[in-house]
This record gives sequence, structure tokens and C-alpha cells, in this order.
Amino acid sequence: MAKRQTERYPVTGPNSLWQLYKTVPFRKVVKCFTVVQLARYIPWMPLKNWMYRTFLGMRIGEYTAVALMVMMDTMFPERISIGSNSIIGYNTTILAHEYLISEYRLGDVKIGSNVMIGANSTILPGVTVGDNAVVSAGTLVNRDVPPGAFVGGNPMQIIYIKDQ
Repeated sequence: MAKRQTERYPVTGPNSLWQLYKTVPFRKVVKCFTVVQLARYIPWMPLKNWMYRTFLGMRIGEYTAVALMVMMDTMFPERISIGSNSIIGYNTTILAHEYLISEYRLGDVKIGSNVMIGANSTILPGVTVGDNAVVSAGTLVNRDVPPGAFVGGNPMQIIYIKDQ
């Protein structure tokens, strides 16, 4: 199972989050935050997916269902892609960035097709979730998930991998 693929950017002075607007324009954060907050409450999947694609540059496959209250990355949503016919469960968080004390990291999040992400899960930057994988509710996805795997827990563990 591969480690997360992130780009690391060191900072000097105050912690990296304090320097947020040196790394991403304020206007972009406001736009992304507004779209993500609206989409969190929209129950109509076609409209929600259209908003993600059109305003945030995300790649979302056909028939993908993003449940209520899902929190997409508000600074780098264009680094998130989700395949077709996948489900992202209620209140899941998908991050393409992480701000740390002396650096910030960016990483693409790639979620395959026919993937089920359980409610209240968190997906960290630089993670790939393979096709036909299942992530149980409340999982911290801190590394890649192989295709066909069933994973769960914090930290995430592989429970089993079905033959493709």
C-alpha cells in the first residue's frame, strides 16, 4: 500500500496556516468556501455535481452521489477527482491540503469508480482510493486504498481485499 503523494512547501516565520493568503488567493478561498457551503446542503445530485465541476474545477464522474454535509477542500478543490457511480457518505471531509507548523503540503485526491466512502470519514491529501473499494464509516484514510479493498478504522487498516 503506497504512502501519500504530497508536495511539501517549507515556510519561515509564523506557522503555515497563519500565512494562508501567501499560498492561495483570498478571492479563491471565498469563492470555494461559498460553493462548498452551498453544495453541502443541496440534496439534488446533478446540481451539486455541476457546481463542483463548474465553479471548483473538480472532476466528478457520472452518477456519483455526494451526500449532505460533505466538506470538500476549500482551498484546492481542483485537486480532487471522483470516478463514476461512487458514493461519498454524509459529513465526510476530503482534503487536498494540510497546513503544518513549518510547512504546508498539497496532494491530489483520486477516488475511483464504484467506490463507497462511509459517513464521517476523512480523506487526507495525496491519497488514491482504488475502484470498487469500500471505506467504512468514521475512517481516517491516511494512505492509498487498493482496488477492491474494504478498509476501516483510525488509523485505517485493510480488512480484506476482494478479487477483481
